[in-house]
Amino acid sequence: MAKGDPGVTTRGRRAAPRSKKAGAGKAGDPELVQLLTPEGERIESVTGPDGTEYRVDFTDEEYRGLYRDLVLVRKLDAEATALQRQGELGIWASLLGQEAAQVGSGRALRTQDMAFPTYREHGVLYCRGIDPIMPLGLFRGVDQGGWDPNEFKFNMYTIVIGAQTLHATGYAMGIAMDGKTGTDDGEAVIAYFGDGATSQGDVNESFVWAGVFNAPMVFFCQNNQYAISEPLERQTRIPLYQRAAGFGFPGIRVDGNDVLATYAVTRQALDNARHGQGPSLIEAYTYRMGAHTTSDDPTRYRIASEVEAWQAKDPIARMKAFLTKQQLADADFFAEVDEQARRESVHLRERVLAMPNPEPTTLFDHVYPNGSPLVEQQREQFSRYLESFEGSAH
Repeated sequence: MAKGDPGVTTRGRRAAPRSKKAGAGKAGDPELVQLLTPEGERIESVTGPDGTEYRVDFTDEEYRGLYRDLVLVRKLDAEATALQRQGELGIWASLLGQEAAQVGSGRALRTQDMAFPTYREHGVLYCRGIDPIMPLGLFRGVDQGGWDPNEFKFNMYTIVIGAQTLHATGYAMGIAMDGKTGTDDGEAVIAYFGDGATSQGDVNESFVWAGVFNAPMVFFCQNNQYAISEPLERQTRIPLYQRAAGFGFPGIRVDGNDVLATYAVTRQALDNARHGQGPSLIEAYTYRMGAHTTSDDPTRYRIASEVEAWQAKDPIARMKAFLTKQQLADADFFAEVDEQARRESVHLRERVLAMPNPEPTTLFDHVYPNGSPLVEQQREQFSRYLESFEGSAH
């Protein structure tokens, strides 16, 4: 687990870091904050458009911990995809390619911060200490999601596109009204959504409310280039992060395949929020390597060369290159991480297959906390319907 502070420089461990301004890369590159190039070269610090300096200070073990997170999250996600293809899950939304955006932002959260996910934030869920089996129960259809949002400070998955931004904004307004901001120990909220969700009214309404009420929150957009099958250019005429200016709060674009930069930018934004400086929008510029969900066929709307170009920016490969170049990890370490990932994925599969199927009538159990005569009537009707099949050929 990484615990570094983005406001402190690196300690010069075998690296030859350099500094630059955001967007100072090759011509045509999107303007973004980057601390680790696709080739695994470290950049000491980056100055954002507003003059904020972004940097990280991690121990060697914390750098290795970030790599371990990335590998484990990808392997568990791949296992879930395989389980769905084999008929063991109803559907699955893979995070393949977006691991750095999720691990970087997830590790930047402090214990008291609250997160509101979509249905794809498996990496953030992992960083919040939630058992990876939990979302699989939801997608297998045996429960409605089994974690306690208050215990883990991580809300339930939200399927309705963009709705969680409204929930997050209301929660953040409540934090401010309760006087839980303004100090180093203040609370902050982060809301995750995709580039397609920025076209939803819910998201734009959330921007309005958060801006007007100075809500202590971070809007974290994972721009993976496609809203299901719609490319980014069909969603916006300007970079997404620039939309924040119209609502009266800052926006910034970060290299979403760079776990270090994502951490630094998210931690700074959360700290600004907890100190009462209001909302901000982070656009994590990344790429969905796989399908939108397992019911999607991405080959129908994008070409192979585009995927190959983004594979060269793979978040795990660049972190591995960095660790190797700086002699922070060797072949034995990488092999040990791969073996751990294999063991955990096998264990996850075994647990999914062992999940008991719930009794059909349990769907009525938790509709109301104190029960309801109407719900009980519906339960009895449904029970009689099920009993009608006993002894029949159906």
